[in-house]
Amino acid sequence: MPERQVTVKAEVGLHARPAATFVQTAAKATLEVTVAKAGGQPVNAKSILGVLSLDVRQGDTVVISAEGEGAEELLDRLADIASAP
Repeated sequence: MPERQVTVKAEVGLHARPAATFVQTAAKATLEVTVAKAGGQPVNAKSILGVLSLDVRQGDTVVISAEGEGAEELLDRLADIASAP
């Protein structure tokens, strides 16, 4: 399963607007997509509650995984969102 490890740079972490943008992008895909804090349990990346429950803060590393056709492109887009300042 392809994955990306990304360090979150936004001051608010993966909360509020960055989380909403991340979830909306994941939800547009027909693929199964998960996100987890490094070493933690993955959650559905299409669930705003799941993503917010990770409590990802600035400087934390997340692992984003996707399975299926177009996974690499989707992971690149999600990694860009998660790593944006």
